Amino acid sequence: MDLLLVNYAMIFRIEWLNNALIKFFGIIHNGIHNVLPNPNVSYGLTIIVVTIIIRGLLFPLNYKQIKSTLKMNEIQPEMKKLQERYKNNPQQQQKEMMKLYKEKGVNPMAGCLPLLLQWPILIALYYVFMNLNTIDPNIGNVTFLGLKLMATPTSNPLSWILPIASGLTTYLSSSLMMSKSSQGSQAKQTNTMNIGMSLLITYMGFKFTTALVIYWVTNNLFQIFQTVIMQKIGTKKVSKEALE
Repeated sequence: MDLLLVNYAMIFRIEWLNNALIKFFGIIHNGIHNVLPNPNVSYGLTIIVVTIIIRGLLFPLNYKQIKSTLKMNEIQPEMKKLQERYKNNPQQQQKEMMKLYKEKGVNPMAGCLPLLLQWPILIALYYVFMNLNTIDPNIGNVTFLGLKLMATPTSNPLSWILPIASGLTTYLSSSLMMSKSSQGSQAKQTNTMNIGMSLLITYMGFKFTTALVIYWVTNNLFQIFQTVIMQKIGTKKVSKEALE
């Protein structure tokens, strides 16, 4: 799977974007390094700060994606009723589904485009954090939280923390996006998929460098924060509309 991601990174590699992000990383690191001159601190913090800044810049796209998913979750009970009512009439079921989407202002494909637009940037970040030695040839000796940034986990259990955290945060992030109305086989199937993806990410975390896994964990935590905030805003909005 890690080889597959590398192939994707090569296919979708955009040279100018990679170079721009490497320069951006260098600028941010210089600023942090001036305050915290210890490279074992500055480089790790720079990875976290750069990830947060990029996610912040991508927020409008991410907002649309999360909003679309939450809207789809809200109408799940009505969709389920339509599926039951017209289970023997697929064409009518499709018509009623489209009608429901229109009434609720939901576009099933609205969450896909923002994700596709973010993909080149995420691939470029993958490239950056796998090639930090182009910024500093001596970065191979730099550590963060006791782990070498450009090394992969070893037999030392301490080095397993980040890969495991990457899997756990991936699962939590995916679970937050699940429909609360999902029940039975649908809920089990979705949960099984989330577990499978989390295990895969954990496995990949043992293959990737510490720098890249720090990026992934930070990215997941930011995603979780965004989702929780938007869910709270959505709940307040629904409660307000109900009172009115």
